[in-house]
Formats: sequence, structure tokens, C-alpha cells
Amino acid sequence: MNKRMFITATAAVGALALAGCSADAEPTTTETTAAEQAGGSGAEIVVWTDAEREEALSAAAEAFEADTGATVTLVQKNFEDLRNDFITQVPTGEGPDITVGAHDWLGALVTAGVVDTIDLGDKTDDFEDVAVEAMTYDGQLYALPYSVETVALVQNADLVGEEIPATWDELVERGLEVSERPIAVNTEGETGDGYTMYGFQTSFGAPLFTQDETGSYSSEVAMGGENGEAFAQWLSDNSPSGTGYLSTTIDYDINNELFNSGETPFTIQGPWALSTYTDVDNIVVGPIPSAGGETASPLVGVQGFYLSSQSKNALLAQEFLVNYLSTEDAQRTLYEADPRIPALTSLADEVASDPIVAGFLAASQNGVPMPSIPEMGDVWDLWNGAEVQILNGADPASTWNTMVEDLEATIN
Repeated sequence: MNKRMFITATAAVGALALAGCSADAEPTTTETTAAEQAGGSGAEIVVWTDAEREEALSAAAEAFEADTGATVTLVQKNFEDLRNDFITQVPTGEGPDITVGAHDWLGALVTAGVVDTIDLGDKTDDFEDVAVEAMTYDGQLYALPYSVETVALVQNADLVGEEIPATWDELVERGLEVSERPIAVNTEGETGDGYTMYGFQTSFGAPLFTQDETGSYSSEVAMGGENGEAFAQWLSDNSPSGTGYLSTTIDYDINNELFNSGETPFTIQGPWALSTYTDVDNIVVGPIPSAGGETASPLVGVQGFYLSSQSKNALLAQEFLVNYLSTEDAQRTLYEADPRIPALTSLADEVASDPIVAGFLAASQNGVPMPSIPEMGDVWDLWNGAEVQILNGADPASTWNTMVEDLEATIN
């Protein structure tokens, strides 16, 4: 059973149960529609947003107010403050009914008990698979997704043509025809950057954690064993003591300068880096090529709107999310305000008429959500550190296996 079937089935079971309970009785006085509740009480819902998206939300808020008689109050906050403020203020009754936020907050929000599930019903199928997965935790959907972003293969088509290489070996072969450095991959220098490298890692069948049929992550580490060792060996083979194509001397800025100057024809980057490539006239973007034989699945970030578990007007807030913010017009306005790839499939397909957007969309469709479980916080230092050690000459298998063992011990 895939995740959409699971979520839809769960919603259907809930609906049948409610129907069974009420089939022989009139609805109670508390069972009102969102419009009735708003019209009867002059209710208010508060939405936290940031400066980039506040104006974009205004149109949906105005339409909702006209239809329901309720008031939508938009409160602008710094995006960096939203998660912590939401966690601390919701339990006190001072938080909003809805907040914009990133999907990788979800584990912390669920653990803190400050978010409620939402039910998109049939509209679930209108959104990109990876976006729905990202906002799903333990089989329950907790937010309305609206945007996705990830890294992809970025290439200088004037140097290597427009065709996207399907494999690492093909990329290297084509890159070496024009440069001694076929590709630049950011490692954040000596810090390590498993995020950027993850597409290559998953192509060896070595994901961070296991996922169930709904897309939810467990705390079971999945990057050990033969597949993890094979990826570690690939890192070693391409380190300075091997081919030299990967190096801990490459940080974000050096990576971008190497590509912008034409010293390398390929890189792995996100859309946020494109503005730095002022000297490259013809950029092509596409899925990350496979190094290990399986699909390269980069980590995908998703943003959306969460419903507070302490909302005093939860019915209204759910109505606003599901029937106003999920519309194509509302999602388009959000895209125009902050042009991340839309999570709404019809709009994503529309903006993918731009070939660069299409390339990042294709990469995201191969991707997997960044794990939002609390255990992900234990991963970064150990994971990044192991990759750096291997690139700097440490034994690949033992270094990788030690990292996995240390991570499992930390989690347990």
C-alpha cells in the first residue's frame, strides 16, 4: 500500500465511523460547518508567516473572510524564530492557529504536542508524492505542503552539451574531455556535507533510515552493511588519494567559483546557488546521476502550513487550510512571492515550462524527504565527520561502520 492509499483509507475509515454513529440521530448543536461557526461567533484565526509570504496570504485571507465572516489575522515573524516560538507559545494559549514552517520541524512539533493532523481527503492526490510524504508522520498528515526544493546536477551546456549524464562514470568521461576537474562537489571543507552527497549515497542503496509504506521514517539506521561500505569505498576511490574528483578543500563558495569560472563543467547545487553563476551563459539542470546503480535520491525540503493542536477555532483553521490555501490561485500567489517549486502538481507542471525549474522538479521527484524524526539531530556530526575522514584517507569500511555503530548507540 502506498502512502496515498494509506492516508485516504485512514480518512475513509474515520468518515464511515462518524457516519455510523450519526446515522440514526440528528447532529448535535456543536456540529456546525465552518461558515456557520464563523458567522455565529465572529471568530478569528491567527496565522504566523514571514515577510516573504505575508502579502501572498492576504488574497486567500480576504476570500475566506468574505465567505465565512471570520477574521484572518496575519502576524509577521522572522522565519528563524517560528519553530521555537510555536513550540513555546502554543501550550500557553498564545500561539497561532496556523504557522508556515519547514517539514523537518515535524518530529519536534509532534513530540512537543503542538500540532494537529489535517485531512486533505481527495486533494491529497493533487500534491507531489514527496511533499505529502514529508508532511506525514507515523502515517498521519500534519501540514498542507506548498513548496519543495532539493539539489540537482547543474551543468555548463556550452562545455558538455545539454544531455544529462545518467551515471557517474558518464559524467566523469564527459567532464574530463573539457577539464582536469570533471565536477565540483561541496563538502563544506573539513566540516563535511552529507546533504549534498546524499544522492550518490542512495544510489548505492544506503538511505539514512528505513521508511514505511506511508513514507514515515523509523529510527532504524539503514546506511550500514554492504551497501554503506560500497558507498564509503566510492568516496575513497574518488578522494585525493584516488581520482581526486572529491576533496575536503571544496566549500560552498569555492564550489560555485569553480563552476562559474568554467574550471569544472558539472556541480551538485540547489536553485539558491544559480544567481552566483553570472559567467555561465547556458545552464542545464537535471537529476543527479547514479554512482551505485540505483536511483540517486537527494534529500528534499518541503515547506507548508501547520495547524496548532490548541487552536480555539480548529474547524475554521482546517477550512482555511484545505479549501483556501490549497487552491491553485493561492499556491500560485505563494510561488510568485517566493519562487520555490510548487508542491501542487498542476502548478509544478505549469512552472516547469522553464527548463531549469523542470530539472530541479525532476530531481525532487527522484528524491526523499529530509527525515523529520528527532533522531535526525544525532546524525549530522557523525555522518559528515565520517565522510570527511574517508576523503582524507581513513579506511572506508571501518570508518563508515564505526559511524553507523556510534549513531545506533546514540539513538538507543
